[in-house]
Amino acid sequence: MRRTAGLLLTAALLAGCSGGFPADPDGTLERVTGDALRVGITANPPWTVVEEGAPPSGLEAEVVAEFAETLDAEVDWTVGSEERLIGDLEEGELDLVVGGFTGRSPWSARAALTTPYTTVPDAHGAPEPHVMAAPLGENAFLVRLETFLLENHRDVLP
Repeated sequence: MRRTAGLLLTAALLAGCSGGFPADPDGTLERVTGDALRVGITANPPWTVVEEGAPPSGLEAEVVAEFAETLDAEVDWTVGSEERLIGDLEEGELDLVVGGFTGRSPWSARAALTTPYTTVPDAHGAPEPHVMAAPLGENAFLVRLETFLLENHRDVLP
């Protein structure tokens, strides 16, 4: 009897904790849905192309535009250096940063890097996984992005 009561109590506690996982402490997914996806982009052709007087383009810019469509969001691009953009991501001024980042990115301590969504050979023929950078802790947004990437863009190649 005590064991059954303990199991029921444990089940009730777990059920109470299940609402809202994965969660976004800052509400990123909820905020961008139907509104604007604020994306930082740094030049790294062919992944990301930034030319004065033209909207950002390149393989990852196209992927981001498609992801934004699934959220019914417009993409609001910010062009800058990796350092500045990752800082803006940390400050909550951006929702995503792209720039042809690889799994060896030095930004992993300051940003949540996605699961690699494609792998291409580097200059020496070694596999090089590609990732994007999202805000740390915004797990609902990250799960939604990673699900989109893995379901739709495993074949992105330069």
